[in-house]
Amino acid sequence: MAPPSKMALGIKRASRSNSYHRRGLWAIKAKNGGAFPKAEKPVAVAEPKFYPADDVKPRTVSTRKPKPTKLRSTITPGTVLIVLAGRRYMGKRVVFLKQLKSGLLLVTGPFKINGVPIRRVNQSYVIATSTKVDISKVNVGKFDDKFTREKKTRVKKTEGELFETDKEATKSLPDFKKDDQKAIDAELVKAIEAVPDLKNYLSARFSLRDGDKPHEMSF
Repeated sequence: MAPPSKMALGIKRASRSNSYHRRGLWAIKAKNGGAFPKAEKPVAVAEPKFYPADDVKPRTVSTRKPKPTKLRSTITPGTVLIVLAGRRYMGKRVVFLKQLKSGLLLVTGPFKINGVPIRRVNQSYVIATSTKVDISKVNVGKFDDKFTREKKTRVKKTEGELFETDKEATKSLPDFKKDDQKAIDAELVKAIEAVPDLKNYLSARFSLRDGDKPHEMSF
């Protein structure tokens, strides 16, 4: 039977130096340059003081590549379209010029006939008709999404200007946009006037009356 490690309460049988040598602590110190090895503590990350009320999932990097918008088979360059959305141009007939990189359609009235300028339209909000215009002589290579996009700038008003009821001055288009519109209209109007009654057809606004069934109509 091994002798007990304690002689009495609080008094150990082996001294501190004796237990130091028995445990082989001196050998551990000798291997590590006379000091006990210390484990590296991980760097403590500061915890946030506030937590979101709901569990928020971390954002993952999207690997999806956007595909180009597929153009409807009924829409080809020169096709006359009917605009279905927009408070100002709803019901107007426009001529399709080309599809932009964003997938939107570049159309115009032309402006000289029905007041529709060069603008972008989503193909979901148009009806393609069977009427077509020859636009082979119309040069639309310079037009892109930046041409029709308007840059909106906020103007800070003073306290006195907030309560003014006078009408604001109308915004004028840049000169280069006016020149481009005139160049497009000049070629389109020639092609439209060569077809009988086409000018009147484009200038008339499309509308439905009671009893009309659009799903049975042929455009």
